[in-house]
Amino acid sequence: MAEPKASPVGGVTWARVCKDCGQCHDGRDSHLFEYQDEVDDELVCHICLQPLLQPMDTPCGHTYCFHCLSNFLHDQDFCPVDRQRLQLQQCRASSLLVRNLLDKLAVLCPFRSECQQGMQRCELQPHLHNRCPAFRRLREEAERKKRPSWNELKGSKSDGDLADAKSTPIARTGQLSGPSEPGLVNPAFEEGEDDTPLRSSLVAEATVVELLREDPDEDLGLRIVGGKDTPLGNIVIQEIVRDSLAARDGKLAPGDHILEVSDVSLASIPHSRAVAVLRQSCSRVRLTVMQEKGFKPRPEHLNHGTIIQVTLVKREHSEPLGIKLIRKSEEPGVFILDLLPGGLAAKDGKLRNNDKVLGINGQDLRHGTPESAAQIIQACEMRVNFVVMRLPDLSEEGGEGQSRGTRRVPEPQYFKRRSEYMKEPPVGFSSQEKTVSLKKEPRHSLGITIAGGRDCRSRLPVYITSVQPVGCLHRDGTVKTGDVLLSINDMDLTHLTYNEAVTILKTQAAQNTVTLRVIQTFAEEEEQDGESSTREDMDTLEGPKEDDINWAPLWTRWLGLPSYIHWCRDIMLMKTNSESWGFSIVGGYEESRGQQPFFIKTIVPGTPAHFDGRLKCGDEIVAVNGVTTVGMNNSSLIPMLKLQKNKVTLTVVSWPGSLV
Repeated sequence: MAEPKASPVGGVTWARVCKDCGQCHDGRDSHLFEYQDEVDDELVCHICLQPLLQPMDTPCGHTYCFHCLSNFLHDQDFCPVDRQRLQLQQCRASSLLVRNLLDKLAVLCPFRSECQQGMQRCELQPHLHNRCPAFRRLREEAERKKRPSWNELKGSKSDGDLADAKSTPIARTGQLSGPSEPGLVNPAFEEGEDDTPLRSSLVAEATVVELLREDPDEDLGLRIVGGKDTPLGNIVIQEIVRDSLAARDGKLAPGDHILEVSDVSLASIPHSRAVAVLRQSCSRVRLTVMQEKGFKPRPEHLNHGTIIQVTLVKREHSEPLGIKLIRKSEEPGVFILDLLPGGLAAKDGKLRNNDKVLGINGQDLRHGTPESAAQIIQACEMRVNFVVMRLPDLSEEGGEGQSRGTRRVPEPQYFKRRSEYMKEPPVGFSSQEKTVSLKKEPRHSLGITIAGGRDCRSRLPVYITSVQPVGCLHRDGTVKTGDVLLSINDMDLTHLTYNEAVTILKTQAAQNTVTLRVIQTFAEEEEQDGESSTREDMDTLEGPKEDDINWAPLWTRWLGLPSYIHWCRDIMLMKTNSESWGFSIVGGYEESRGQQPFFIKTIVPGTPAHFDGRLKCGDEIVAVNGVTTVGMNNSSLIPMLKLQKNKVTLTVVSWPGSLV
C-alpha cells in the first residue's frame, strides 16, 4: 500500500491544508490519512491503492473510491480491473457494513508535532475542526489576514450576531435589553415571568459541509439571502429545495450562514457575487457554515406541540423497529406513518402515528427524508434515540388528513401593503417606472413570457421571465427580463393570478396599440477591494438560460420594489412566558445608512418561530401587532417584542431567495 505524504509541519498555510483530512493534497485528489495499523487488502481501492473513501460497488463486483472511479470514468468507459463496460450511474454505494468498517479504521492526527491524538477515521474531521490546536491556529491566522469579524462587517459591535468563524462551540447569552446602539442585530431574546433576564445557552458553531455532484453544473438546491450590500450583511440559507443535492445530503439547514465556498470567503462580497461563486461549475463544493444549534433542550410543552425523547433498545443489531416513515407535501421533515403491530416501537408504546421526527441519535432530521432516517437507524448498534414533536389534539389514528386539518393557517392570507406601512426601499436599492407604447399588427406577438401572480408561492407580482428576439418588445428594447408588469392598456395586472394575467395579456396584445407600464428594479452594489460582481457575472445571473423555465430575479432585485407593490401577510406566534420567540432582527435607523427596514436574520432551532415554519430568514417585518415599524430604530422595536408575553402578530413581506 502506498505511503501517505508527510504530515503537515511548520510553514503549511490554511489555504494548502485540506479541511477534511488535514493533509496537503490537490483538491481533485483523494483525502490522505495516517493509519495506525496495516489495512486489509479487501478494503483498499485498486486505483489509488489507499483504503477506500466513499466506496462504490460496480455491477461486475469491484469496489473503488467514489472520486477515483468518477475521475477514471470521465475519460474511460470500462472497469479498471476487468475492463467490462461501465458507467458511473450503474454503480452503487457499498454496503453499510463495509462503510462502517472503513469508518472505524484507526488513524493519527496529521499535526503530530502539536497533537498526538489517535482516533477512528470518521472522527478525524470533527477532531480537526473542534479540538486540534494546530488546525485551529492555522484557521485563526488565516482569518486575521483575510476576513473581518462578523461584527466589523456591520461597522459596529453586536452582541446578538453569530460568533466569528471559529469551530469551537460558542455559547451566547440572550439579554432582555436591546443593543445599546441603534440598528444592530439583537439576540433571539427570551424573558421570564418576573422580567429578569434568563441565560439562554444559545450555541453557534462552524461546520464544514462537502457536497459531491456527478453533474458539475447541478444546482446545490439552496435559496440564499443577504450579502454585504444588504442589511443582513452575511449570506444566509433561506430554504433547502426539496429533493435537491443539499436536501439529500441533510447537513445544511435554513438559517445557516455561509462563510466560505471552497476557501473563497463570502464575508464581505455583495449578494450577486456570492451567487456567482456558489453557482460555479465543479464536482466538489466545500461550504464552511455557521450553524445555530439552538437552546439547550428543556422539557417543555410548547404551543405547537410537545417535544419527546424516546429510546428503543434492540435485542440484536439487525432487529427492525417496526416503524413506517413518510414525508408530507405541506411541510418538510420525516413523520411516523404507522407502528407495525408486535414491533419494538409498538411494544414500547411511547412513539405515535403523526409524530414528527426531529432527530435520531443526535443527527438532525428537521429537513431530512425517510431514506436518510432509515440509514441512521440501520447504522445504530443497540440503542436508537428519537427526538420527536407531537402536535396537540392528534389521536393515534389521526392520519395525515387530520394532521393537515390542525394546521393554524392552512391558507396564507395576503393583503396589499397599507398606506401606514409605506416606506422607501433599503438604501442601495431602487426602482424606476417605465411606460412603453407600441403600434403593431394584431397578429404580431409581444414576445414575452411571464411568471408570478397572486396564486404563486410567496405571492410574487407578475414579472417578465424572457423577451424573445422575434417579438415587438425586443425590437423596442425598453422592457427587460425581470421587469414587473403593472398594467397593459390601463388594465391593472398587480392583483391577478398567473392565468388571469396571461389571458389579459393575450387579449390586449391583439390590439393595434399596446401600452405597457412596468417597474424595473436596481441593486446598487457597493465596491470593496475590487470584489464587486463583474459585468460577465451579472449577465450570467440575470440572463435566463434557454431551458430555464423556472427563472426568477435574484433576491436583491425584489428589495428595490416600491411599497405599494408588496403583498403582506400576518403571522401569529404563540409561546409560554419563559420562552424565546426564537428570531433575531437587523435594521432600523443607522447613522451611516439612515432608515432601513427590519429583516429576520436568524431563526433559532427549537423555538416557536422555528416550529411555526412560516417565518424565513430575509423576511421584512412591516408591523408588530398592527403597529408599523416604519420610522422605528432597533432599540424601540426590541422592547415592543419583549412586552408580548404569550402571542405576537408579525406583518411580513417575504421574497424567495436566489437559487444556487
